[in-house]
Amino acid sequence: MYRMIKKRNTVRIPPEKLGGDLNKVIKRLTRQSFEGKMDKRRNLTVVATNIEMMGEGRIIHSDGGVYQDVSYDALVYKPDLQEIVEGFVCEVVDFGAFVRLGPLDALLHISQIMDDHMDVDLGNSRIIGKETKRDLRLGDKIRARIVTVSLNEQNPRESKIGLTMRQAGLGKLDWLDEERGIVRETKKRPKEEAKEEPETKKVSEQEAAKAYEEVFAKKEEEELEPVVEEDEDKDVEETEFVSEVVSDDESGEK
Repeated sequence: MYRMIKKRNTVRIPPEKLGGDLNKVIKRLTRQSFEGKMDKRRNLTVVATNIEMMGEGRIIHSDGGVYQDVSYDALVYKPDLQEIVEGFVCEVVDFGAFVRLGPLDALLHISQIMDDHMDVDLGNSRIIGKETKRDLRLGDKIRARIVTVSLNEQNPRESKIGLTMRQAGLGKLDWLDEERGIVRETKKRPKEEAKEEPETKKVSEQEAAKAYEEVFAKKEEEELEPVVEEDEDKDVEETEFVSEVVSDDESGEK
């Protein structure tokens, strides 16, 4: 989910940058320091805008740089468990497909695509259902539910996000459009001519999570370290989209 929040932080201005336009220097350093980074609450900052200096900078003994407090509006992204998301297939692999969800990629395991035996055609970057003949190709847009989340604060691009499409209302967008068309046609027919839709096999969240754990365990040589929740600042107020103030002091000042 995307949110716009108000943040406060500190940037270090190197001595060689002090002779230029300070406003431009601070804006550039703020974007370089925080865009693409994850904070303590595991919010990934996508864009920093409306950057402003707060008060005067500070010089620390034995450090020629200036530490300047700044405030800015941050567009952040944080995938939530059970969230319904839309994205597009960016890579097809032998165990499923990776789906681009804005700034992060998620894994759609082959067992979580549909209730059918799936064959992988790596040469043509597609996954095909043996019975339904439906295929999932590179670039296809899909709607899925997030069933597993393990965020990597140090390297957000290495975060592990698992998806499923084996639930009602989920799947490749073209498939969903086809199904809505079939429903409209069926309503116009007499009841005796209407065909029953095949029963969909339900998959529990535990089964989906287990499938992703097996894939991630095989893919990594070392076990992923668990992420520890950190206490939130007591003076932070948050609404659904705006009015969150976060203070992260990264100056290293003692």
